[in-house]
Amino acid sequence: MSLFGEKEPTLAKRLGCTAHISPLRIKLWRLWKSNPGDAATLEDWLVDVANARGARIVTRYPAPRAVVRAPLESQLSNGELTVGLLLLQNRDRPQMLRLAAQLVSACKPALDELRSRAIQERVEPVLAELARQALRVDPAHPLWRKIADLFGNARPLREPLLHYTRLAEPVPVNGRVNAQRWRLVA
Repeated sequence: MSLFGEKEPTLAKRLGCTAHISPLRIKLWRLWKSNPGDAATLEDWLVDVANARGARIVTRYPAPRAVVRAPLESQLSNGELTVGLLLLQNRDRPQMLRLAAQLVSACKPALDELRSRAIQERVEPVLAELARQALRVDPAHPLWRKIADLFGNARPLREPLLHYTRLAEPVPVNGRVNAQRWRLVA
């Protein structure tokens, strides 16, 4: 269990990027170590914290045995949590990207903080790609539209992150699933 050099492949490796030494990852590591619950990895802990803050598109299996005591927003803001889920240093677990997208779709992180943290942590290409996929579902979503405007010129990724259907759910018609229309999970 180390802060860097995990054995499981990282998001950076899949995308062909290099990952810097992240001040946010160090902060997240310290918060996790001070109250790990039953999370075996930092990524598991981030999923637990996102779930505690209302993001439920993905949960851990098996579920945590105890109620997770998530840090207060004064200790870890929603913008930091969102960017923390997108870090290139994280293990390559696409479900974490889905949680970050759900937080953005629910308009939980403040745009100014999200923008500055994304730049500081060098996740603009990841955030831009998620914005492109989310806008396929809801072209008028206010926060995703602003993110696309801010980071739309970010270099493209060499590999797709997620399909837009992983950020959305089908809208039922007459009690049946009908994939003609989708809505972002918020």
